[in-house]
Amino acid sequence: MNTPEAGTPPPPGTAVRDTARDRVGIVMGHEGPHLQLRPLSGGREWDAEPGQVQPLTPAELLHARLAEVNERSRFRPG
Repeated sequence: MNTPEAGTPPPPGTAVRDTARDRVGIVMGHEGPHLQLRPLSGGREWDAEPGQVQPLTPAELLHARLAEVNERSRFRPG
């Protein structure tokens, strides 16, 4: 797995954890000094400081996706 060098923001498409908000998202782009992140399952983007995001390992990404699937299944009309 390639990881960005220290001080280099992760490229678009990278799954990251925003440590300031304790949220997981996908890097959508860069706007000025900020990164735009979007939830894994889509939704509204938010801005994050590049120094406060950490790329997810494959295991962390799997865990985050599974948590979203489980959350959606709880609210499925039956």
